[in-house]
Amino acid sequence: MAFSSEFNFSRALITGGAGFIGSHIADVLVRAGRQVRVIDNLASGSLDNLAHLGDRVDFIHGDIRDADLLLRAARGCEVIFHEAAVVSVTRTVAAPVETAAVNDMGTLQVLDTARKAGVRRVVLASSSAVYGDDPVMPKREEMRPKPMSPYAVQKLTNEHYARLYHELYGIETVCLRYFNVYGPRQDPSSPYSGVISIFMTRAFTGEPPVVYGDGEQCRDFVFVEDVARANLLAGVAPDISGGVFNVGTGTAMTVNDLWLSIARRAGIDAAPVYAPSRPGDIRESLSSIDRAEAELGFRPAYDFERGIDITMAWYRDRAERKST
Repeated sequence: MAFSSEFNFSRALITGGAGFIGSHIADVLVRAGRQVRVIDNLASGSLDNLAHLGDRVDFIHGDIRDADLLLRAARGCEVIFHEAAVVSVTRTVAAPVETAAVNDMGTLQVLDTARKAGVRRVVLASSSAVYGDDPVMPKREEMRPKPMSPYAVQKLTNEHYARLYHELYGIETVCLRYFNVYGPRQDPSSPYSGVISIFMTRAFTGEPPVVYGDGEQCRDFVFVEDVARANLLAGVAPDISGGVFNVGTGTAMTVNDLWLSIARRAGIDAAPVYAPSRPGDIRESLSSIDRAEAELGFRPAYDFERGIDITMAWYRDRAERKST
């Protein structure tokens, strides 16, 4: 990805910037010669994700709910990319109040900090989970949300706060509804991790994966580099303040087919172990990215085959280093 002259900001803050998606946003900003500041409490992120950037990132260890620290971090920044969150449907079902303290109040703290610090634009990570199990496909931004989990409610609440901060205080806010993001650096060690990271780890250890439900649920898998690029486009595109945009590929595959694709690449023949569906899981998910293409200029650069090969190579290298 090449970004240079079209950037209309020089310094950005990334909340959760040591995490999976946040660190990829940091990569692209650094490559474009922008000053990057990251705030992360490292609850799920890792400094390993930023180690290759060295001193080109100003890292602040702290929580977005720390109002004073967040205000100091935001000073002098023109754009905030807000990635810090508890990113797990299952965890929010188990602990709705605890996770809302981060996902709801933390986001409100970020938006209010932007108001106080004079930040021009905030790009917020939302989720396709807000659509719920509406059978209409593909999912379009004008559809009525039908959240099925505390996580989805929290993300939808974030979108409403973003709209209000735009309308009341004039902050340029943009919300991106991510579909199923995958790629290098996604931590497979947690039961709440993305399905691709878990499947790949199982493939390299020769263990069968656990599939919740019958495996025929479909997902729109989008490569993390495309998600990072969508964030940057949302950070600079004109006349989109208050907008909400899907970030996906417009294609989908079943979880069963996903495992077959990964197992074939790993050279193993292991059938999944099936378990009951989990509360809050969605049956079908497929994006329309027409609005993102028209208003952000976003189209995915990575098809599934290319993205999965890059991701597989990263996990293979990780597995080999662990075994030595």
